[in-house]
Amino acid sequence: YRRERTLALRSSSSALYNNLAVLCPPARPPRAFGAVHGTTLSLLGSEGPPRQLPARAGGSALSTPLLTQAAWCQLPARVLLVLTSQRGIQMYEADGSTLVFWHALDVPEHPAAHSVFARGIAAAGEHFVCVGTSSGAVLVFDIPPKGTNVTLSEVLEQHREPITDIAAEQGQAPDGAGDLVTADDSGTLCLWSTGEEFTLLRKIPGSGCTCSSVTLWNGIVAAGYGNGQIRLWEAGTGQLRAQVSAHARWIYALDLAPLTGKLLSGAEDSFVHVWKLSRDPDTDDVEIQHCHAECVTDTQVCGARFCDPAGDTFAVTGYDLSEILCY
Repeated sequence: YRRERTLALRSSSSALYNNLAVLCPPARPPRAFGAVHGTTLSLLGSEGPPRQLPARAGGSALSTPLLTQAAWCQLPARVLLVLTSQRGIQMYEADGSTLVFWHALDVPEHPAAHSVFARGIAAAGEHFVCVGTSSGAVLVFDIPPKGTNVTLSEVLEQHREPITDIAAEQGQAPDGAGDLVTADDSGTLCLWSTGEEFTLLRKIPGSGCTCSSVTLWNGIVAAGYGNGQIRLWEAGTGQLRAQVSAHARWIYALDLAPLTGKLLSGAEDSFVHVWKLSRDPDTDDVEIQHCHAECVTDTQVCGARFCDPAGDTFAVTGYDLSEILCY
């Protein structure tokens, strides 16, 4: 990999987990990029000038809430841009032009005790979008093929800590492995089978270290932790298959290229690494191989995403960096 180009943002990127959204249609170059800064999302499209999408305040709120994450959810019938904040969840058409749906979060009676926010976004199954919350609940929204009739179809309540990230299987999940994984601040992982009703298949208890980012591929759960480790779990059994001390500092982002099993990790230590996941055809052992290291000098990496399904290109954002670096 080598540095290819730089995309200028209207403002820098906040220090948030997974703070880079990339809209990649299959077999075509990326159509759009997005990074969160405070109360706005900076949007860069392949056509037109950069745009800013603000967080919705909701109700009679006096201040604008901070955004916590943004992601494009690509379902078979449509693509939505989903934003999460301290007040709620906003869903837009893919280009950010039309607000499709707004869901306000429940604020507790004693707001000082717990901060309220949503975080962790993933498209799941044929027509669902899952969003995590600070209470540990995962909200499952049923998305119609078109129009604004989005409904909250289910609430998954297995986590006791705030949700950090959610990932869905990119491809065909092996039997019994589940096709959705949710992670929380304590490092606990829950594996789900999606369908008209979501079923909890197994729970992998945390070890007290935050799991900041998680991906799912070919029945392998790859999870990045606050201690800089990447752990690979067998989705079907919940067994730990590999553990790598990948970074010297907190991991902020993981991403997976579904066609090749390449894994991208970015962390506070200013490094971005590319790994290759595979299964030994004879023993079915899970293997991880280091492919590439890139140092983004003096930058706390907070977002890293592949820009194509094979993992030949990737983009990086960093805290206080007013650009997106493409490799």
